[in-house]
Amino acid sequence: MIEAVIFDMDGTLIDSEPMWKEAERFVFSSLGVDVTDELSFQTASMTTREVTEFWYNLFPWTGRSLEQVENDVVDRVATLITTEGMAMEGVKTALDFCQSKALKIGLATNAPARLIPVILEKLDIAHYFHAVSSSEYEIQGKPDPAVYLSTVKKLNVEPSACIAIEDSVSGVMAAINANLKTVVVPPVAEYSDEKYDIADIKLKQLSELPDVLQSN
Repeated sequence: MIEAVIFDMDGTLIDSEPMWKEAERFVFSSLGVDVTDELSFQTASMTTREVTEFWYNLFPWTGRSLEQVENDVVDRVATLITTEGMAMEGVKTALDFCQSKALKIGLATNAPARLIPVILEKLDIAHYFHAVSSSEYEIQGKPDPAVYLSTVKKLNVEPSACIAIEDSVSGVMAAINANLKTVVVPPVAEYSDEKYDIADIKLKQLSELPDVLQSN
């Protein structure tokens, strides 16, 4: 019996991945980093701190600390979200259904905590959530299960009674490692990629979630 649904944020609720890429390219390039598409692909599922450390290890800079640079990236992402942020298809449909069924709704993200209210307010969905968690406060981000376990604890439910909604393999792995059921909504261009088959269910868009929940 499903009692709670826990959503990832970037790429699941909001189409923010291009904004992260734009912000990282702008900030790191200004420090002399050669931000190539090939290397950027490796950072897609990292926390902001991990991304900053990744580029620093390859292209050490001077004049700004890792924390300052990390904050520069987050500040730019926040600005881009505020001006350009758009919900992924089906977000309101999925959240309205969860609410109508009295399911507890959580958020578990690798993004910095201060971006959570920025995104939830931009999409006008903050009122749906009973608990939110950021990997910023965990020892490790996804695929480590910590951020999911923290959210489950806040919701006061058993992991086995939760479904996680993700868009990435690392996110799905985090949920699996936390003993949650998993639903993945991959990027459109990657829908047929077998790497997403590790999830219990794969959807083309979030608006299909009510059908999944009704059958559980």
